[in-house]
Amino acid sequence: MFNSKKLVIAFGVLLVASMVLAACAPAATAPPPETIIETVVVTEIVEGEPVEVVQVVTPTPEPEGPRTLVICQGQEPETLYVYGGSMLAASHIYEAISEGSWGAFDSNSFAYQPTILEKIPSLADGDAVLNTVTVTDGDTVVDMDQTPVTLDAAADPPIMVVPAGGTAADAVPYEGGDFEMDQLVVTFKLLPGLMWSDGTPLTAADSVYAFNLIADPDTPTTKYTNERTFAYEAADDVTAVWTGLPGFKDATYYLNFFGPAPEHVWGQYTAAELLEAEESSRLPIGWGPYVIDEWVQGDNITMSKNTNYFRADEGLPKFETVVYRFVGENSNANIAAVLSGECDIVDQTSGLDDQSELLLELQSAGSINPTFVTGTVWEHIDFGIQPIDYDDGYQQGVDRPDFFSDARTRQAFVMCMDRQALVDTILFGQSIVIDTYLPPQHPLYNDSVTSYPFDPEAGSAMLEEIGWVDDDGDPVTPRVASGVEGVADGTLLQVAYETTTATLRQQVTAVIQQSLGQCGIQADIQLYEAGEWFADGPEGKLFGRRFDLGEFAWLTGVQPPCDLYLSTQTPGPPNEDWVSVMDGETRNFGVSGWGGQNDPGFADAAYDSACNMALGSLPGQPEYEQGHKDSQGIFAEQLPVAPLFLRLKLAATRVDMCNFIMDPTANSEFWNIENFDYGDCAGE
Repeated sequence: MFNSKKLVIAFGVLLVASMVLAACAPAATAPPPETIIETVVVTEIVEGEPVEVVQVVTPTPEPEGPRTLVICQGQEPETLYVYGGSMLAASHIYEAISEGSWGAFDSNSFAYQPTILEKIPSLADGDAVLNTVTVTDGDTVVDMDQTPVTLDAAADPPIMVVPAGGTAADAVPYEGGDFEMDQLVVTFKLLPGLMWSDGTPLTAADSVYAFNLIADPDTPTTKYTNERTFAYEAADDVTAVWTGLPGFKDATYYLNFFGPAPEHVWGQYTAAELLEAEESSRLPIGWGPYVIDEWVQGDNITMSKNTNYFRADEGLPKFETVVYRFVGENSNANIAAVLSGECDIVDQTSGLDDQSELLLELQSAGSINPTFVTGTVWEHIDFGIQPIDYDDGYQQGVDRPDFFSDARTRQAFVMCMDRQALVDTILFGQSIVIDTYLPPQHPLYNDSVTSYPFDPEAGSAMLEEIGWVDDDGDPVTPRVASGVEGVADGTLLQVAYETTTATLRQQVTAVIQQSLGQCGIQADIQLYEAGEWFADGPEGKLFGRRFDLGEFAWLTGVQPPCDLYLSTQTPGPPNEDWVSVMDGETRNFGVSGWGGQNDPGFADAAYDSACNMALGSLPGQPEYEQGHKDSQGIFAEQLPVAPLFLRLKLAATRVDMCNFIMDPTANSEFWNIENFDYGDCAGE
């Protein structure tokens, strides 16, 4: 069950009553409370020999004075400038100083909830409307692929645009003159009376300032929504109005409110200066429950209660002081810190993943509260369907055998992967096997998709049918090609199975290699440092499309990511067309460069059509749901990748922690930090 390199963990709980030195204590003084000492016995392999290390941790009594919450993070933010980084560690801090991780929304349970807005706009309620507008030559619109373009009747090739009331399937070439298109207009209302933590009113103008700041070339963040915005204006102090470019069908239009930025503080700096200014990168102000007092680099960030918090009359937040300590990713030390009382919470960046068994045992003993949540990060093994050396006019080296263009081969491989064993042995039963890129609890999940349980007999039979034969009757040796289309007879079914050096992935590869072997598939494991594995093409192994089997993980949020496997997302050489014959016909997809995410090189006309229909529609329109469900159905049948399992979000708290709720789609487990409490609060 355990890899020989893995620590073998055992634990013991020792209750020791502290001795009272009565002779030294005043007669009227009550005896001190019983002290609970936890011992964690860790058996480590040191120079080939087992060595038992006993860690004794004694709880630190809660200090007198202001109530303090101590959060221990495995990682320290590089910066707190909201547009200067993307670390999860920074998101944890943002939740304390500005609810919604510096936005206006939480994202729990595969849906969005407003934090500083009165409501989320919708077409049904009328605060989002789809107007018909007339456009003509020289106007900026978005084309059928949702790319901003300037209308030009002489363009070659013609600009494909979607007429008012249509979808991408109704696109027509723009031939000049007036043309009617749809245009989204969305109105957002702030809660009244909001203030920055320094007491300055927070208004819609702060949101417009944020929009303009993001648009600045010196601000290193995505410009996707800005580039597709016709106008973003403050109608009054609490009202912001977003208008999209004609033709822009944004499925998340209701999120196009830009998290406010404090112009009265940041306005003295240029966008470039804000990357380093203390007021933005180290001590930013917000509107949330806490305000930063001090950041001691390498040690902690200390915060105090925001007296101008808009929910203060609800008795929130619960603590006078919050301390974020940066403790590193030593899982043993971090568990001991919770047991001793040094940390009230140890977050998901603190490296607890390899201690699931110990945490479950400590939970059974009533010593700690671990939280396991199947998040939206899903582990998968990608098939090298269309390696780069298959591309027409882009030969590099010797062609690899065409292992995976036949979907039946991919299906057989998945049936020969013991994915349930991964969940049972590596994740201790805390996750699930998945069949598509969406988890089953997602509201757009297609529960009719094809599933492939572990069945080496069925997988072997399918390989035989394709022409991969067991010529020597020995299941341990790899199968041999005999009549496999596109593969020379005598070719061994021997593939490279590549991924990163991460501990979890080393454990996964061992299980998958063994189970594939039961079907006569030889998978040769090759491990790389993350920087090498995830490097951009053409040099990178994964996104340079130079692999047979490649394991990694994608993030699925509230929005289904069907676009990951669009043929137009295939990474390839810039300014050249990629030619595919995957669906029986030669088609050019006009690859725009190495930034694409479809590393398998998957191309399927039906999948492209379904996904583009979903992407070109809005929530509430029938094409939106149908397109997303059809995409999953085709994905599960064609299997450009082998979905494995949902990665876990894992954190731990003291046993009397209240209102700590990890959610699959919440960006941070501190999304409701204003409600955190401990002690006698279970009944609240």
